[in-house]
Amino acid sequence: MLSHLLSSKTLISLSLVLGLIYISIRARSTFMDPSEAKRLVQAGALLVDVRTPGEFNERHIKGAINLPIHQMKARLAELGEHKQHIVVYCRSGARSSRAQAMMIDAGFQHVHNLGGIGRWIR
Repeated sequence: MLSHLLSSKTLISLSLVLGLIYISIRARSTFMDPSEAKRLVQAGALLVDVRTPGEFNERHIKGAINLPIHQMKARLAELGEHKQHIVVYCRSGARSSRAQAMMIDAGFQHVHNLGGIGRWIR
């Protein structure tokens, strides 16, 4: 009955929104503890900011490299050994979650998602 009241475009849009909400909630539950991220970076983990160059230039965590999410696939070789620990972050955690998944799919074994840059500062 409800489907008769809603157009197929509305149902598709609603499904997409619900899917994005689910992904966002799921991603937040996988963020690593900021103190653990700092410990890993101090021990030699690569710190990767996946935001745009403009965002990176405005503010970034000291020692981070900028590897924008839209360039990730083309630049994965720059990350080095697949066994290296990598900590990724962005503004809110959405892009870093996508970057983490891409890196894991490419064979990187120790990719940790800090989430948003603000979590490091707190």
